[in-house]
Amino acid sequence: MSSDSYTVTGPDGSSVELPQVQGTMGPPAVDVRKLYANTGGFTFDPGFTSTCSCESAITFIDGEKGQLLYRGYRADELAQKSNYMEVCYLLLNGELPTQSEYEEFTDAIRMHTMLNESLKRFFTGFHYDAHPMAMLSSIVSGLSAFYHDTTNTADPEHRKIFARRMIAKIPTIAAAAYKYSIGQPMIYPKNELDYSSNFLRMMFAVPAEEYEVDPVAAEALDVLLILHADHEQNASTSTVRLAGSTGCNPYAAISSGIAALWGPAHGGANEAVLKQLSAIGDVSNVDKFIAKAKDKNDPFRLMGFGHRVYKNFDPRATVIREHCHKVLKAYGGDTDGMLELAMKLEEIALKDEYFVERKLYPNVDFYSGIIYKAIGIPTNMFTPMFAIGRTVGWVAHYLEMISDPGMRIGRPRQIYTGATERPYTDIAGR
Repeated sequence: MSSDSYTVTGPDGSSVELPQVQGTMGPPAVDVRKLYANTGGFTFDPGFTSTCSCESAITFIDGEKGQLLYRGYRADELAQKSNYMEVCYLLLNGELPTQSEYEEFTDAIRMHTMLNESLKRFFTGFHYDAHPMAMLSSIVSGLSAFYHDTTNTADPEHRKIFARRMIAKIPTIAAAAYKYSIGQPMIYPKNELDYSSNFLRMMFAVPAEEYEVDPVAAEALDVLLILHADHEQNASTSTVRLAGSTGCNPYAAISSGIAALWGPAHGGANEAVLKQLSAIGDVSNVDKFIAKAKDKNDPFRLMGFGHRVYKNFDPRATVIREHCHKVLKAYGGDTDGMLELAMKLEEIALKDEYFVERKLYPNVDFYSGIIYKAIGIPTNMFTPMFAIGRTVGWVAHYLEMISDPGMRIGRPRQIYTGATERPYTDIAGR
């Protein structure tokens, strides 16, 4: 092995030099594309935890340092100084917008916030208690039936229209799914409001009364959307890329990402946090559950603590924690004691040697769930909230991939462990 390549010998004795590939930041990768052709062997990496599936210039994560960068800018700094629309422009275009670019972009988003009236009838096909994520993935997939005239992925203008339309409509769809689930009429967007305020109004306003958006809630939501906007090649983003590599329409690709996000190990984690808090029930039970979490023979684990990528701390959690306490101070009314319970768990996790030693700090899912609950968003809407924020990341990755002249359809390989070849036996002889 040299400093810039690896020599690998295959099962037939042949060998191949595999070069290193180095990005602008992060560890090098070994380019194994010629491995099978030259040696007849594959790499084996369940879960793709050591595999780079693509080159990307959008997001960089250093789990050891607790670093998350969007196009080179720290995500936590953007959350403190920027807004979600500006971050959307950055992720899509690679640079922060000028004033004129920002105004053109936000105006374009406003143009696309409404849904086709026929599309609204899709919601009535669902059972009233269907999970909003089921509605969200289905309605997004259905968008291609309404906008098939702009799904030519080879056309840059079509790609731009798709991107803006998708970012604009996802809050409207999510809010409409919620309204349908509680038997209330859908609230049309009000384009004089900013992105987060518009969503909150569509969620909570009713036609019979005036509704004023709470600026504390809108600010907290905007921060959450920024910090959820992208997270490199996670499960849902990889799903969008894999589906999109087939040449399917872009709305189908985003729908596949929504379906992947729904999993409790991914976007459903913040919903799982609140369900666990409900199971703990009362502050008096905290010590018992902490003991269960420490018991290596007990399968129980506390949801919302630690992170698969971040080995030190989740940089997003530091910003969200500040807004979490700000929201709790503004709202106050912890009628069921769940927020008090969450704060008790946070206090223990930040001080207890077991958690500190293992770096099991509260993560973004822990705090986001508490904020959503405090501002009145029901638990089953937590994952759709994640989807709203992550949509721009999915779209950015889709556009980056589809614009790459070297794009190939995704096709992972496997190690086969089934039966070897055998002859067919007639049913009478089995």
